Amino acid sequence: MIDKLHEIKEMRKKLGWTQAELARQAAVSQSLIAKIEAGRIDPTYTKVQKIFDALNRAGRKKDLLARDIMNPKLVSVIPGTGISEAIKKMRKLGISQMPVLRAHQSIGTVSEAGILEALLHKKADKVEEIMEDASPVVPHTASVSVVQHLLQFFPIVLVSEDGHLKGVITKSDVLAKMYK
Repeated sequence: MIDKLHEIKEMRKKLGWTQAELARQAAVSQSLIAKIEAGRIDPTYTKVQKIFDALNRAGRKKDLLARDIMNPKLVSVIPGTGISEAIKKMRKLGISQMPVLRAHQSIGTVSEAGILEALLHKKADKVEEIMEDASPVVPHTASVSVVQHLLQFFPIVLVSEDGHLKGVITKSDVLAKMYK
């Protein structure tokens, strides 16, 4: 850790903090921060630990949340929607799946794969007959790492705030926000 002292100033500036703010967050003196950044002091391990802990805590606060990457345009269908209508909606909007909602609650998901299966076997007319399990719903304050984990198992993740659905996240939303 001591060999990373030169990174303190860079990390502090990335957070937009002054030396005084870092000192306050780390419970050390501002003059200690100034001396470390100038290379004029060899601080104790415990002081350095406090500084890096403060910087790491702040860095975690800056992590993206579900609300930061969600698409607020929540496109959905109701259970009684005809399959042909769902296909038209998906093609028009360029999406491959969408939630099935009843009374503003997710009760399932309709996807291209489910529709293709139904058309192949000519076994259904309505979305409710072919819908798959409901997608997970996360609070708008969920971390992106939670969303990424869920997207390994589900095609979409819904985002709620105060019990109301507010948006949707797909893998492409995560990629677009994190790797632009």
